[in-house]
Amino acid sequence: MDIMNYYLWILVFHIMSVLSWMAMLFYQPRLYVYHTEHKDKPDFVEVVKIQEYKMYKYIGLPAMWATVVSGLWMLYLRPDLLQGDIWMYAKILVVIVLMAYSFSLEHYRVQLERKNYFKSGNFFRAYNEVPTVLSLLIVGYVITKTFSVAFTLITLAIGAFVIYRVTKQTPK
Repeated sequence: MDIMNYYLWILVFHIMSVLSWMAMLFYQPRLYVYHTEHKDKPDFVEVVKIQEYKMYKYIGLPAMWATVVSGLWMLYLRPDLLQGDIWMYAKILVVIVLMAYSFSLEHYRVQLERKNYFKSGNFFRAYNEVPTVLSLLIVGYVITKTFSVAFTLITLAIGAFVIYRVTKQTPK
């Protein structure tokens, strides 16, 4: 099997890993909204705590590391991806920020589990928008194979606006 066949199979694995990781990143903060807004229902919160733990530990964390390892493996097989336009470096930077976001979700999960939290449901609703903005940047860079300052700034500005509007919502 030649190097491109290996690369394509690793790419398949990488895409599936990213999808699994993103599923956790999109859903975990929603669980935190349920947790914070229903803290007066201990039976409900106990079920949510189990979901939070399993979603992060069994899906999100392994998928994140599978994404990182497969991404590095692809770069090893195709070092040419690091040449030319800086889009791959921009993507890697955004992935690092997404990893920090992912680790922050574990931080909040532990706080919620220990009943040592001060964030509101609205905070977690707004926080839930962060991976959407970051994934838009990543997909834009990968599809166009270019780095655009205008695209980056417009995406970040729209994301900031959405997050601002979400923080101003009145909880139902």
